[in-house]
Amino acid sequence: ILQQDSNDDTEDVSLFDAEEEMTNRPRKSKIRHPVAAFFHLFFGVSAVVLLSSSFITCMVTVISLLCDFWAVKNVTGRLMAGLRWWNHIAEDGKSHWVFESRKESSQGNKTVSEADSRIFWLGLIACPVLWVIFAFSALFSFRVKWLAMVIMGVVLQGANLYGYMRCNMATSYLGKQFLQQNTGDDQTS
Repeated sequence: ILQQDSNDDTEDVSLFDAEEEMTNRPRKSKIRHPVAAFFHLFFGVSAVVLLSSSFITCMVTVISLLCDFWAVKNVTGRLMAGLRWWNHIAEDGKSHWVFESRKESSQGNKTVSEADSRIFWLGLIACPVLWVIFAFSALFSFRVKWLAMVIMGVVLQGANLYGYMRCNMATSYLGKQFLQQNTGDDQTS
């Protein structure tokens, strides 16, 4: 478990205990979490596809964006990539990023399948890129009424991408060194 603030009084609880018990069997690169993979891609793609002029589809798009943000941040990132992040605001107002990563098994087996990881990162990167393209399209075509929804898409999808990129960097040795040099904070606890 990785944290930015080592002075935090909160208790660290591993979210991966149940899955760590299953690490005795060899891992293959097939999809281990097909339902999580489906919803990881479904919410992001449905928000992009439903973008149209109807008020009802506009609301469904917003709901789909919110479901995608929640599912990626709280479920699919943990299951498919073995990563989890959140931002904690301390009482003094300081923002503390907290990162968790699944521990490798004692036998050196990978605990995350390569197929799940590829699907996770593909969906995590592709959707924000599409929303940025939509943002430029709405801006340059002067569709101001769509700009608010597109900005919401960019912010929600971009927040997950940013959080998981930082989490991925914080869990690697070189990433820890990079973050310590650039932020001056200790990332491990």
